[in-house]
Amino acid sequence: MSLPLIALSSLFALAYGQQIGTNTAEVNPPLIWETCTGVGNCTPVNGSVTIDANYRWTHQVGGYTNCKTASGTWNTTICPDPITCAENCAVEGVDYTTSGVATSGNALTVTLTTATNSGPRVYLLDPTGEKYQLFQLLQKEFTFDVNLSQVGCGMNAALYFSEMNVDGGKATTNVAGPKYGTGYCDAQCPSGDNFIDGQANFANTAQCCTEMDIWEANAISNAFTTHGCLQDGPYACPSTGCSGQCDGNGCAFNAYGMGAKTFYGPGETVDTGSKFTVVTQFITDNGLPSGNLAQIRRIYVQNGVVIQNAMSQVSGIQSTNAISTAFCDQQLGTTSPFEAVGGMKPLTTAFTTGMVLAVSLWDDSSPDGMSWLDGAPNAGTCTTGVNTTAATVNATFSNIRFGDINSTYVMPPPISTSIITLSPPHTTTTPTSTKPTTTSTTTVPTQTHWGQCAGIGYT
Repeated sequence: MSLPLIALSSLFALAYGQQIGTNTAEVNPPLIWETCTGVGNCTPVNGSVTIDANYRWTHQVGGYTNCKTASGTWNTTICPDPITCAENCAVEGVDYTTSGVATSGNALTVTLTTATNSGPRVYLLDPTGEKYQLFQLLQKEFTFDVNLSQVGCGMNAALYFSEMNVDGGKATTNVAGPKYGTGYCDAQCPSGDNFIDGQANFANTAQCCTEMDIWEANAISNAFTTHGCLQDGPYACPSTGCSGQCDGNGCAFNAYGMGAKTFYGPGETVDTGSKFTVVTQFITDNGLPSGNLAQIRRIYVQNGVVIQNAMSQVSGIQSTNAISTAFCDQQLGTTSPFEAVGGMKPLTTAFTTGMVLAVSLWDDSSPDGMSWLDGAPNAGTCTTGVNTTAATVNATFSNIRFGDINSTYVMPPPISTSIITLSPPHTTTTPTSTKPTTTSTTTVPTQTHWGQCAGIGYT
């Protein structure tokens, strides 16, 4: 668009805040997903995706001057204070084809550029394109296909849920809203959002909220992890700071870390050299959506074969293949951050309200950057940082389905929706897995500061 047209458009811009740029039209890539009430009884939903607001060019309304300087500080001429800054700055549309995001039918492909360590983070919009799609997860299952054969050591192809507001903080001071990817939060309490509820984030205020990591993975290892917070989100850290507000490390199930060394990976039971299906079930204590979250289960399907998650084989943790309060207490202790924020309670609340789906692909080139996910000997077989020489790396998520238990995948096994009760912590277990292995005394991996889906550099 020519400068005169841009200047003309600025005359009609409302003096609200976090305005919408006019240089690049925002065309959210369409993505079809399905809701299911029974096997073969699924209904397509015409959704779309949007890239996070912080990944966008933010500039002066009616011009091209960046609202932030090259050093990352606010331009004091355009932004003398948070409210004026929001009135003077516009968040721009993006060219998704050059931003590492592509969709085709029910498939979403995200691309990581390894030279710059840059990969996208996107959110699913509802059919209107003006709000985030909310998923109420209690006594439901969430399923997707994934191909991450290119995603090696030091990388993380993540699919997860965040307790973001359905409107992304859209208000008279934020006309951009979900269509432009506003309102991000997670259990790491990131402080990097440029705008919060339509005002410039001069104070680098952190935004906390409960997070459920369905899938943090590469071709070597994967984990699904709970991350609860003390309050319903999103919310700003109190004046005393963010420490203890959320369970940043979380309670995770990593099959390799649980002793099943040959369950997941290239050529293993779940063969990451080709596409497979991931099913995650959220079981309540009464078998109804009105119940409290009691257990999180994982099932895989590959080449028409249903594969139950590997059983834990770690001393002190009773053999199980699901996350529950007993599993978390046996793994982390009864005074862990998991229990300090309320155990499963924050997730029950967030799952009742509904959570926003996020997908990202990122890497950490530091030697120990992704060791919490894939590092030898406790979490995987990786011994260095990023191990690829490829200029770009792709991960494709497809065939997303959401619905009743055992409704989203073929050949469902005869699994009861009743809760598996674990005994108190003990010192010996009988290992059981798809491929026999010996009992492991491996130290269970935990996440570090960068053990998050937001990606390296998103503070």
